[in-house]
Amino acid sequence: MGGPGEPPEGTPEGAPGGGEDEYRSVVFDESFVRAARLQEFSAQERMADHAPAVRRRPPLRRGLSRQALILVLLIAVAFGTAIYMGVRHPYQTQVAQPPEPLRMTVIPLAPGTAVPGAANAESLYAHSPAAQFRIGADGFTLPASRRTAHFSDSQVVTALTTAKDYLVRSSLDPDVLTGGATRPVRILLDPQQLDQFDESFAHPAADGRHAPTGWLVRFDPSRAQLADSSIRVQGTLQAAEFDASTLEIIADHTLVYALKPTGANGKAQASLFTVRRELHFRFDRDDLRMHQAELVVSYVQAGPLACAEDSTNHLRPLLAGQTAKAGGPAGTDPYATGSATALCGSLATSAQPRV
Repeated sequence: MGGPGEPPEGTPEGAPGGGEDEYRSVVFDESFVRAARLQEFSAQERMADHAPAVRRRPPLRRGLSRQALILVLLIAVAFGTAIYMGVRHPYQTQVAQPPEPLRMTVIPLAPGTAVPGAANAESLYAHSPAAQFRIGADGFTLPASRRTAHFSDSQVVTALTTAKDYLVRSSLDPDVLTGGATRPVRILLDPQQLDQFDESFAHPAADGRHAPTGWLVRFDPSRAQLADSSIRVQGTLQAAEFDASTLEIIADHTLVYALKPTGANGKAQASLFTVRRELHFRFDRDDLRMHQAELVVSYVQAGPLACAEDSTNHLRPLLAGQTAKAGGPAGTDPYATGSATALCGSLATSAQPRV
């Protein structure tokens, strides 16, 4: 008797030996059967006259289903609409404009009499209009912040804080005042203003654009040095929108310095030097994020100075006992709120300490 896998008569002659079936390795799984192009009719279907034994099956669809095709089309339409609206939308975000060049005015104020002096700087302060001023950075007080139509409370505070940092570094830092340092101020400026800043110090000019003393306060180190590090400060900071994409901060402060001759011994008298600075800062959203400012207006009154002295690169103060011929209109008081109208003014007697 043949094996379970062989026909009863045994393996036909000429077939592979050992009972091997040449089709045994072929596996007809379910997917193969479903994919077959021919399908046998059922017994009932074959009873009909002239019905063939098999029928041809429709080919399987290999492409995307209708639902998938519709989804792809909807995504493509949405993506195209988003691109179109981004290009054509009438309310798209405004592109920030390059900052304006700084416009600056430095007005020296000449005394009409000899500059008052005293051995003690505290005595000078006590007998001057600066007696009630705050000391140092405390004089740059921040107002209560208010959000604007296009800027939040935190953005307004950031602008005010950055403006204060600029004021502190540009008018109180000892290295800036008498040491010639500029980097503490430079790093707070919008990068697009750095060329003008660098040109001002490389090639100072009295052209309203390139005076170092328009950017910061600094004294001629060969002439004067600080007699007291407690600089007196008083003024205001105001915030408002310049436009929908720009905040503006206006700083208006009077600073009073006690100075003495460079290299003088302890017997040299001190004198007061007053600087009135009105600075206009602007901040776009990039400036706020980077803690930088655009300085667009710098209006400075400073004295006692001689009108004949060049105040473009350094301030060259007149010190205790020194005199200068007054120039310009009658007394200009840097403590007053009015603005001087001349390129050189006279320092009002009321602005000097009474000693």
